[in-house]
Amino acid sequence: MNKIILKGQTSFVPSHIFECGQAFRWKKLDEETYRFIFRDMVLEARAIDDAIEIAGDFKDEKDILNYFDLNTDYDAIKKTLSANDEVIRKAIDFGGGMRILKQDPFETYISFIISANNQIKNIKNTIKKLSQMYGKKLNNPFDEEEYYAFPSPAALSNAKPEDIKEYARAGFRSERIVIASKMVQEGIINFEELKERSVDDIRKTLLEVPGIGEKVFQCILLFGLGRTDSFPVDVWVKRVMEELYYGGEERNKKLIQEDGMRRFGDLSGYAQQYLFYYMRENYKKMKKEEDEQDNK
Repeated sequence: MNKIILKGQTSFVPSHIFECGQAFRWKKLDEETYRFIFRDMVLEARAIDDAIEIAGDFKDEKDILNYFDLNTDYDAIKKTLSANDEVIRKAIDFGGGMRILKQDPFETYISFIISANNQIKNIKNTIKKLSQMYGKKLNNPFDEEEYYAFPSPAALSNAKPEDIKEYARAGFRSERIVIASKMVQEGIINFEELKERSVDDIRKTLLEVPGIGEKVFQCILLFGLGRTDSFPVDVWVKRVMEELYYGGEERNKKLIQEDGMRRFGDLSGYAQQYLFYYMRENYKKMKKEEDEQDNK
């Protein structure tokens, strides 16, 4: 087993990275230890004192460092975002260990089609089941638990929607998963080509895919194509923007998205992740405290 030890990291907290809504193939082992799947590898990331340890059977550590976006200066990003914005400063103080993962475009594309009107627990379970059904078994260097690679476009394009619905519990998304995969397999969707095109051109292409609306499109832009000028608006981002920027006034998601991109520019994707994590985690904390109070 190989290990990478990262020291002096001021912007790398495993819980902030894995629990900010950007990825679904991870398992929390303890407070700051996470097992995750990257490509065809089962890996673990953990915080140990003042260092980060990443372990697993990997051949090229450059791939791992790129996955965690280690070539990007997050301290500079946080400084720029928080310079004149008290709200984002609070969000960064709370979840400043976040990094945007460099994920596989096809896996991201299918994962966020699954995510539409869905809960993270269900999304993770569907992806896990899909991988068991159509992906190859992976070597797990840590214990006996079985893990599988995310399926290829060919595998999912040949799948039967009824099987996905029954065994992966994907519901109405089952047929969308197969159609979306066929569009990649047949070359209608080519992620390498999309990376070189304008956002408007990418939008025109991806919005033709069943199951992709504006929010899912923005997520694919950010997490699959690396476009950090995107600003996905889900229920948590909508809530934080309304409560902390608009004085509680309700706004529609399109206006919030446009405002977020105007406020944060090329750094919109980073801002969205800090705001998402800040709102969701504080809401969970508040609900827990309320439940404990009710049970007294």
